[in-house]
Amino acid sequence: MITKTYTEFFKELNENNNKEWFHANKKRYENDVKEPFLELLSELLPILHEWDNRILTDEKKALFRINRDVRFSKDKTPYHTILKAGFSPNGKKSMLPGYYLGISQDSVHVGGGLFNVKPPELKVVRNHIANSINDFLTITKAKEFSGRVGRLKGDVSKRIDKAHEAVANKTQLIYNKQFYAMSNLSLANYYNSPNLKEDIIKHFNAIRPLNEFLNAAF
Repeated sequence: MITKTYTEFFKELNENNNKEWFHANKKRYENDVKEPFLELLSELLPILHEWDNRILTDEKKALFRINRDVRFSKDKTPYHTILKAGFSPNGKKSMLPGYYLGISQDSVHVGGGLFNVKPPELKVVRNHIANSINDFLTITKAKEFSGRVGRLKGDVSKRIDKAHEAVANKTQLIYNKQFYAMSNLSLANYYNSPNLKEDIIKHFNAIRPLNEFLNAAF
């Protein structure tokens, strides 16, 4: 289970984000952070696999590296101050709709949908939304969806194809370049608690109809 030692590690990493400190505290990272995070993933993945058997059940393959890619970034700090995992058909970096979990020193980020959408796939998704607009709006306006994860998010295009302009009269979401939802929960409420897994699943379940709808586009 996630404990206060998880938070303590990331608080200190925030203040000492360098290789020397991290290597000196590697055992703390492995025991207090990575191990309980992977344990949580191992509890979540069988449920997600039941929903979509293309989602891999290996928790280590769902985990993103804590090392940052600093090659093209002005921020050269070497480590993320959050552990992240992605659960999508065919792997965490898949372009297909999936689920996301990130836990920082004080927050649990729970979300899902379409994050990585390239232009050819974006056109396919927008066509699908345009052809099934009532279903799309029913999903995004459902009480369970809005109550758990709020509104649909994503970067927005300035222009869209003329074929999609009529849909904009029903929803401006057709301008989105991403289609995802995200909720932030206070980690302090979940130390040593099985409720963390249960509440994550509840949030994932609220996003599930959106993912099933978006998957139908492909």
